Amino acid sequence: MNRLTIVLVTALAPLSWGTTYLVTTELLPPGHPLFAGLLRSLPAGLLAVLLTRRLPHGTWWPKMFVLGALNIGAFFPLLFLAAERLPGGVAAAVAGAQPLIVLALGALVLHERIRAVSAAAAVVGAGGVALVVLGPAAQLDLWGVLAALGGVSATGLGMILTKRWGRPQGVGPVVYAGWQLSAGGLLLLPVTLAVEGVPATIDGGAALGYLWLGTVGGIIAYTLWFRGIQQLPVIAPGLLALLSPLVATVLGVLVLGESFTPIQALGLALALGALVLGQLTARPRAAAPSPVIAEAPPMPTARR
Repeated sequence: MNRLTIVLVTALAPLSWGTTYLVTTELLPPGHPLFAGLLRSLPAGLLAVLLTRRLPHGTWWPKMFVLGALNIGAFFPLLFLAAERLPGGVAAAVAGAQPLIVLALGALVLHERIRAVSAAAAVVGAGGVALVVLGPAAQLDLWGVLAALGGVSATGLGMILTKRWGRPQGVGPVVYAGWQLSAGGLLLLPVTLAVEGVPATIDGGAALGYLWLGTVGGIIAYTLWFRGIQQLPVIAPGLLALLSPLVATVLGVLVLGESFTPIQALGLALALGALVLGQLTARPRAAAPSPVIAEAPPMPTARR
């Protein structure tokens, strides 16, 4: 698979995540961000583990819970909280800070040199989405903005650690995504039951929303995303995350009737330009010898 194909396939993940804000505000019962995160992660994750019959092994147990906590357990509830407190485009646009976070963490953790072009693309991308956030009709809720920033910071660190740790030999991207979704969901389960519980009513629209988020926005998107992180330079998927605010903003305008001013249009254009520039100029780091990691053993079969 050539690099362009990898980029395009990986881009499907943030494209699907851009629908999260519309689904949350229009279909899901309000006031249950933890429950939404739980249903988005745990059922699909456990199903992937059961179907593939593989469990983590050795040091991969703590690694999966660290990654699951960052990419799922912290990110999901903060994401849904931001979606409830902010307009769709604004909530997703805060994710524009993620390329900057990824760039800085890549230098600190992966020791990757910060190239001027990559830094410029990250800054322009963040500036572009800032123009969307600062549109005249934007309703900025402090806790919503903080939740969104906390979410993208957690998943930014998770992205870097995913890149650093890779995945065990013989373990495919579906299994890897299932591990993380399961770990994050298990961490969310006791907190959700203690703090929120189950919504009093889950109608057909809510059930459809949870199904969409758990499948397309969950196991499918994360399978593509984690594979892309491991195959692309670290800044490339960080910039692809800008697709989420672009999709969310367009959906907010087309479906919810949110305002769209020339300044916001300029911001979207800048973000899209930064995304394309970053993909064209990002260079993979020099390949290092990969340690041989024991293959994860099959899940034991219960005796009848």
